[in-house]
Amino acid sequence: MKIRAGYRITFDSVAPTPINFLLSVHPDRRGDLITPDVFTPSIDCPVETFVDSFGNLMSRVLAPPGPVTFSSQFLIEDRGLPEPAAPDARQMAIEDLPGEALQFLLASRYCETDEMSDLAWSLFGGTEPGWQRVEAIVDWTHRRLAYDYKRARPTRTARQGHDEETGVCRDYAHLAVTLCRCMNIPARYCTGYLGDIGVPPLPTPMDFHAWFEVYLGGAWHTFDARHNQRRIGRILMARGRDAADVAISTTFGTTWLTEFSVVTQEVDEAELLLAAE
Repeated sequence: MKIRAGYRITFDSVAPTPINFLLSVHPDRRGDLITPDVFTPSIDCPVETFVDSFGNLMSRVLAPPGPVTFSSQFLIEDRGLPEPAAPDARQMAIEDLPGEALQFLLASRYCETDEMSDLAWSLFGGTEPGWQRVEAIVDWTHRRLAYDYKRARPTRTARQGHDEETGVCRDYAHLAVTLCRCMNIPARYCTGYLGDIGVPPLPTPMDFHAWFEVYLGGAWHTFDARHNQRRIGRILMARGRDAADVAISTTFGTTWLTEFSVVTQEVDEAELLLAAE
């Protein structure tokens, strides 16, 4: 399967403003690109791209005053199959975990494990450790929160999402990540593209999506508490401890977001052949 994906984001700045972006396809998926994924400003401004401490591709610019649009559009190859499940994947003892997984057991900006540990153990202490335990956490989170885009806010934590019983995809991910960590399962937050491939299309505008990964049986596995099903066509951009580590943009000055659009959709093979002729 081939997927067309990309974005257009416009910022209007009052003065020269440093901006960091995490919008590039993750290095783990760049080998699947059919056409380049190039972070492109609408006007001339230097772009520096480097790998951050979590292995993501970060682009940094000094945006000049006035509006600047940043965009990319690319084609990427995908398996075209739902994400694999591994129901036999076992939870590992902490002393057996690799060092790089340990940071994903700890509290972070939006994931208050110290405040939610008692709740987590009361809810999931009796579940089978491993894949079944994570599925129980995902099922519970999916039921606990009511999706409400109008009530989204960038400062909501996992505990606040739990108490308010509402949120958007990042809140579902934060709550599930926190509960997994409370149960000694390494969990990391992910952001990227997820189109309506193989499912009924949602009536809301396309946006980037948040999900999470857990470390079980010596490997990382994808889970999505917002949709609570194995999906087709997920394209990873960035991973971190929570949304604070993988914000799609971080501005260091006064700016206004004036345009934001995201596209990700399956491409008709016949259409591609015609375009190539």
